[in-house]
Amino acid sequence: MRENDREAAVRRLLEQAPSRSVPPEIHAEAVRRGARMLRRRMVARRLLWLLMFTAAVALVVWALTARPWVEPPSDTTPPLTSW
Repeated sequence: MRENDREAAVRRLLEQAPSRSVPPEIHAEAVRRGARMLRRRMVARRLLWLLMFTAAVALVVWALTARPWVEPPSDTTPPLTSW
C-alpha cells in the first residue's frame, strides 16, 4: 500500500466515524482532577527543592564545623623530642 492510499484510507475512516462530543459533566470532572494533579505535583516539586536546599545547607554547616579535610592530631605516640 502506497502512502497516498494509506492517507486516503485514513481520511475515509475519519469521515465515516461519527463525531462524539464529551458530556459536560465528564469534562468538568476531568478539569477538576487535572488541576488537582497539577497542584499536587507543584507542591511535591517545591518540597523536594526545599529538601535538597536543606540538605545542602546541612552539608555546608557540617563541613565548616567538622573540617573533615584537616588531618587529626596524633594521639597514639608522643612526639620525638631528643635522642
